[in-house]
Amino acid sequence: MFLLILAFVVGFGMAFSIGANDVANSMSTAVGAKAITPKQAVLIASILEFLGAVLFGAHVTKTIAKGIVNLDKIADTNLILIGAFSALIASTIWILIATYWGMPVSTTHSIVGGMIGFGLAAGGFNVINWFTMLKIVFTWISSPLIGGAFAFVIFKFISWSILHRKHPAKAAKYVAPILLGLAFYTIAVLFVVKTMKKNFVFGNYIGTIIGFTVFVISLLILKKIKSNGNEYTIVEKVFKNAQIVTSCYVSFSHGANDVANAVGPLALIYIILTTQSFGGEISIPKYILALGGLGISLGVATLGHKVMKTVGEDITELNNSRGFSIDFATATTVLVASTFGMPISTTHTVVGAVSGVGFARGLEVVNVGILKNIIISWFVTVPFAAFVSGMLFLIIS
Repeated sequence: MFLLILAFVVGFGMAFSIGANDVANSMSTAVGAKAITPKQAVLIASILEFLGAVLFGAHVTKTIAKGIVNLDKIADTNLILIGAFSALIASTIWILIATYWGMPVSTTHSIVGGMIGFGLAAGGFNVINWFTMLKIVFTWISSPLIGGAFAFVIFKFISWSILHRKHPAKAAKYVAPILLGLAFYTIAVLFVVKTMKKNFVFGNYIGTIIGFTVFVISLLILKKIKSNGNEYTIVEKVFKNAQIVTSCYVSFSHGANDVANAVGPLALIYIILTTQSFGGEISIPKYILALGGLGISLGVATLGHKVMKTVGEDITELNNSRGFSIDFATATTVLVASTFGMPISTTHTVVGAVSGVGFARGLEVVNVGILKNIIISWFVTVPFAAFVSGMLFLIIS
């Protein structure tokens, strides 16, 4: 009974750290662009992360720790139990350290690092799936580059088609509905495919309906707006409303998808303690999802502002059109990657997209020093979590 209570405490701690760090994925650009205040971001994210975790987290039935450790090669279930504890504690420590310094890191990479550390300590090199590890390393490079390239292109298109026209407000009335329709098509497909785990054909059908509806509604609304006064203010207002919605989507989706990083290993511990066995794949009970959702929400509410500031303000200055470009690029990158089965980090993609928008305006407006520190923290994530997890495993066992 004591071990079960301890497992819930440790799992809750991991969920808390995920909320504290990963809220930057969804709300940082909206805060940085002044679409919403930090307090509003925390309130919205807390609610949506919890709802996403509870309502759709059950769809995210995962192979334990992304299949990084072959559990069948570790005969003793007690060692697996100790390993799951070690991995959770190690990854929680690293994420909280990174959050304290305001560094956005991949919580998925952190828990994988924790599992690698325990696997090496328990069974040596043979129990680690090194091909999976290679794919994770690939995401360190691919995620920010793809997200940055998308954001660069999207913002350049907005600049060319709207901001640099003689009458930006008039141009926005025709171009913005197309962009908004495409954005909502993308996030609808992404939600159906990635969160609800439906096939791409069904997702495309739903996305087309939603995207076309948004296009028509926004076209009718924008045509009624008078272009008097500062036209750039009107353009930014158009993108401000869209950005709030896209940020809310990312927050809800994050709760649904990443809650398993915390409760996946927790569910493994629970199954071993209650049944004395384990399966390679687990289904997560609702009350464990609720615990994870609550932990994420509290993490968002208490420490979420630190990483939000780094991503939303410190890398480059944002406004609503830039923020929209980032959200659109991030959603598109994750959708394309999910469709082709590519492992990709949302955290890395967001940072890459923010940088891409900055570089689209010129190298001098990007804080290269902050960017360098973020990249260093990415490469430290897996080794640090693996080392601490391995040490904890050896000490406990």
